[in-house]
Amino acid sequence: MEAFDLTGRAVVVTGGTRGIGAAITGAYRAAGARVLVCGRTLPEPADDDFFRADVRDPCQAAALIAEAVRRFGRLDVVVNNAGGSPQVFADVASPRLHAAVVDLNLVAPLHVSQAAHAVLRDQPGGGVILMISSVSGVRPSPGTAAYGAAKAGLLHLAASLAVEWGPGVRVNSLIVGPVDTGAPGSAASRHLVAGRAATPEDVADACLLLSSPLAGHVSGAALAVHGGGEWPASLADLRPGA
Repeated sequence: MEAFDLTGRAVVVTGGTRGIGAAITGAYRAAGARVLVCGRTLPEPADDDFFRADVRDPCQAAALIAEAVRRFGRLDVVVNNAGGSPQVFADVASPRLHAAVVDLNLVAPLHVSQAAHAVLRDQPGGGVILMISSVSGVRPSPGTAAYGAAKAGLLHLAASLAVEWGPGVRVNSLIVGPVDTGAPGSAASRHLVAGRAATPEDVADACLLLSSPLAGHVSGAALAVHGGGEWPASLADLRPGA
């Protein structure tokens, strides 16, 4: 489809070596874009367009964006995908863990976005910044409270940056539901309206859509990629086939 032909575009994907990030990277490359993949450890197999960086460090985040411009001569799309959290209840989680989770899921995307904006604002045609948020940011997140709070903050951050940096730079979020990455426990789906968890490719396709001309007038938006969400527990008796 012509709208998804991204030939000649330059893309950065943080946390792009596995799971959802790897699917996002593959989708952009399949659409013709060149992608610089960022992570803290070298991927296997090796990726020629890989840059080692811990984006929680603002200097390393800036170096990542500078390297993309050096390699590709421009920058068009940044996908802030790096994130995650262990399952630990808030009353026993350490202050250090809470700080690390918020740094990775909220502060790091801000570092990367700031560095990207310095390039995109002066570039003809501007560019796109995407935040990979989560349903944990829009509903209670027991066991990952700091993660949920950070993802909620990420939605607000994207909406605020869209206003500050528009119209040249579009900033949007994806509210991602359960994703079957193949890892144990990643595919719980019995309460989902869609009847299945998302695949990493479902998330990648949504990123392509928000990067394409089809979304040219979409900024400050939060796109729910959760298959309709969860069937309300209070209405379980009304569910077809229950």
